[in-house]
Amino acid sequence: MLIRTALAFILVGLLAAAAQAEPTETLPEAGAYEVRVRLELPNVQHRAASTATICFPYTGGMNGAPFPVLSGNNPLARCPASNVRREGAILRFDILCAGRGSAWARAVYTLEPGAFEGRIAMTMGGKNMTMTEVQTGRRIGPCAPSEVPRPD
Repeated sequence: MLIRTALAFILVGLLAAAAQAEPTETLPEAGAYEVRVRLELPNVQHRAASTATICFPYTGGMNGAPFPVLSGNNPLARCPASNVRREGAILRFDILCAGRGSAWARAVYTLEPGAFEGRIAMTMGGKNMTMTEVQTGRRIGPCAPSEVPRPD
């Protein structure tokens, strides 16, 4: 009987501690990331890939996007991010360019301490063209001093 009572108290204590524990958010570690970028287009089989290096946390330009659009000649690279939300290791945000019929996108990233994977589903405004930029990044070390984000 005494053992059951002791086990019951231990179980209640463990459940209470688990209920009060806050989930830890997985963030990519700050630093330089090598990012493999692939652009997926509907009905196109050949998908060329490129590699870029970014410094995380990313503060490129005034758009406030947590991760930049990296595919070349893309108007979304200069447009602001909005509706940034985090659900554990999942990061979501929207990108919307100004003006009627402009480009817009929805981004979803899975974050790990030294890596990330993301998909940016893009619609190129008046052209009614859709594509998805797929990013896979891994930390390769600290950022170069000239790349370190500075507070505004």
